[in-house]
Amino acid sequence: MDKDLLVKTAEGMTARGKGILAADESAGTIKRRFDAINVESTADTRRDYREFMFRSKEAMKKHISGVILYDETIRQKARDGTPLVKLIEQSGSIPGIKVDAGVKPMQRYPGEVYTEGLDGLGKRLEEYFALGARFAKWRAVIDIGSGFPTYACIKTNAHALARYAALCQENNIVPIVEPEVLMDGDHTIERCLEVTEAVLKALYAELYEARVFLEGTVLKPNMIVPGKKSGKKASPAEVAALTVKLFKHCVPVAVPGIAFLSGGQADVEATANLNAINGHAMPWAVTFSYGRALQAAPQKAWGGKAGNVPTAQAAFTHRARMNGLAAKGAWKKELETM
Repeated sequence: MDKDLLVKTAEGMTARGKGILAADESAGTIKRRFDAINVESTADTRRDYREFMFRSKEAMKKHISGVILYDETIRQKARDGTPLVKLIEQSGSIPGIKVDAGVKPMQRYPGEVYTEGLDGLGKRLEEYFALGARFAKWRAVIDIGSGFPTYACIKTNAHALARYAALCQENNIVPIVEPEVLMDGDHTIERCLEVTEAVLKALYAELYEARVFLEGTVLKPNMIVPGKKSGKKASPAEVAALTVKLFKHCVPVAVPGIAFLSGGQADVEATANLNAINGHAMPWAVTFSYGRALQAAPQKAWGGKAGNVPTAQAAFTHRARMNGLAAKGAWKKELETM
């Protein structure tokens, strides 16, 4: 394990004013996104879509520190034959790779899931490093409902995240550890706080037991928000106050950076909440690792048509810039007018 390389990569991923583009949608997920804009999901359309983002020079150079890729994407080449990984590197961003194999139901624990993908992971990480990946991502999913999450679910997912993180570091790849507490339910913001606290405490206990080098990791967590079905909306100030207070209790200062996921929040909502969080003094670099909150607008603008690429790139650049400002606590709502 090259600790110096891991630290350098982790610090680069959480550079001030920049964040991570999550372009790691599985084949099924990207198909659903393309269906919504009436675009057929093929290897070529998926390549064209991601290529126009990676060629958005202002967005990539100024506001994107890293890109999470899918297995297909890390192997693809642009229309001119340039590997997509090289386009990312040329922009000054760091290529990364999603390595989990998705979720499966937990037997005897209705409504709960665990994440697969540990089998053969060491060999896959070795290959991904050779292909250019310098960080990886593994997503654990914790849902909130009647009677869950159980301790068994939290423990199982935290243990898998720790095993994954240790394997990444053995291969000189920085692990993004993503324990996502879903915002899909009807729970209160207080319940989200309670569950996220349990998840984070379990996670760092497992990372300690696995002897993971915390300085060479990045945390990708949810913000503290009420469930979508609760009928409640929290202000950015409330989200920030609860999130920062909790994380100061649970996340070691050795962790170099936190890159929040958007978790289904609307574009501007995710930006406003990130901005409010960065209004607090914290011991870590705090930024974003967004998928839909960066891509929804450019995806709609593109619509699968080559002639729409400049407009789509402008939409991507705008969202990247807004979130880059939020990562410095410098975003203002009036800047949202393109």
